[in-house]
Amino acid sequence: MGKTKVLVVDDSAIVRKIFTDLISKEPDLEVVGVAPDPYIARDKIVQTRPDVVTLDIEMPRMDGLTFLKKLMHYFPLPVIIVSSLTPKGSQMALEAMDLGAVEVLAKPGSAYTVGDLGIHLIEKIRAAAQIKYLKSVDKGNNSGPPTDHIAPLKQTSQKIIAIGASTGGTEAIKEVLMRMPPNSPGIVIVQHMPPKFTTAFASRLDQMCPMEVKEAQDGDTVLTGRALIAPGAYHMLLRRSGARYYVQVKDGPLVHHQRPSVDVLFNSAAQSAGANAIGVILTGMGADGADGMVAMKEQGAYTLAQDEASCVVFGMPKEAIKKGAVHKTLSLLRIPEEIRRHLS
Repeated sequence: MGKTKVLVVDDSAIVRKIFTDLISKEPDLEVVGVAPDPYIARDKIVQTRPDVVTLDIEMPRMDGLTFLKKLMHYFPLPVIIVSSLTPKGSQMALEAMDLGAVEVLAKPGSAYTVGDLGIHLIEKIRAAAQIKYLKSVDKGNNSGPPTDHIAPLKQTSQKIIAIGASTGGTEAIKEVLMRMPPNSPGIVIVQHMPPKFTTAFASRLDQMCPMEVKEAQDGDTVLTGRALIAPGAYHMLLRRSGARYYVQVKDGPLVHHQRPSVDVLFNSAAQSAGANAIGVILTGMGADGADGMVAMKEQGAYTLAQDEASCVVFGMPKEAIKKGAVHKTLSLLRIPEEIRRHLS
């Protein structure tokens, strides 16, 4: 099996060198070219036929979003967005993911070191390389998100929904939340993402979904009609005090090379909510969440996994299924339907 070919597109010579040095150390990866702007990148893509492109979105001559739109139309490839940790950078990164980019990375800088970057860059390239072709979410018979036609649930007390995702998860989580009624039980979510980007992600979902969506802060109460997203670079745990569920947001070692980690959330949900929890594992590379879902199932939780056909990368769901942790495996758009059915 040949090496994964990577093209690095960034107007910063320093970033191009950092990325090239990090990628070139890996025996299964090869940098086949670098480009300082989209025009040169276009020619390099035709010449080198890369498997994965890393793309800065704030560049001269043509911005990355315009280039990405053209690329996805004429020459679709797995693209990893590299963005600055600014509100504008975070917003543009999410727009890029709407256009078809599969992952987002924070640009190395004072808030996010090259050491942090090295841990995530290689993993994200390998995840992107697993995507054989780019596909939009399988809509099945649904023409669009039926946010106006979702019947409210009958009162469900003390139920909790825990969701974990990685590669392809920003779109998958959006599809699920848009199909949940405004009086859904509290939802706690881990999406592998750098700091700052989770803030923009939560804000974007809050504008689109029937539920309130916010980036979690330590001590936030898990309420009916509210979804809490773990902030990038922090673990999130579900806790219970009497009848009240709340989240603990904390530092800690990486788990499966991740912080936040799905396993950390799921293990805490097993402990704090037991049979009152529903666990959902969505698209993503690796095994994060599989052990935690085993713990949830053992404590009586109802567990669901996204199926291979609708996953961008069928890694995390596959590992949970292999461990016998999953009650049902469903296409992405059947998951919210099944959650609603189970709750009612």
